[in-house]
Amino acid sequence: MSDSLKSCPQCHSEYGYPLGTGLYACPECGHEWNPDEQQSEDVLKILDANGNELQDGDSVIVIKDLPVKGAPKPIKAGTKVRNIRLTDGDHNISCRIDGFGSMALKSEFVRKS
Repeated sequence: MSDSLKSCPQCHSEYGYPLGTGLYACPECGHEWNPDEQQSEDVLKILDANGNELQDGDSVIVIKDLPVKGAPKPIKAGTKVRNIRLTDGDHNISCRIDGFGSMALKSEFVRKS
């Protein structure tokens, strides 16, 4: 029976069991999933301030002044940032800004251009 158990993608319980319809269910959190579709859900999905999905290489515009620790002036609202890279974590955009250098931004303070 342990061959048919799968780990739940939501709560990571190891007791997911088949329902007989191709779906699996978790007895701990009640989540149901299709293990064939699981690969597409693991993709990093990051949204900007307007809810648009961001991707590597996009250009974004900063929507409010952002103070930079150790810098004499903030990053001004309206600054365009080109060729972003998406990362995991709290600051989920890695980029290079002219006049400031490499830094990480939060996606909630940018909009897709």
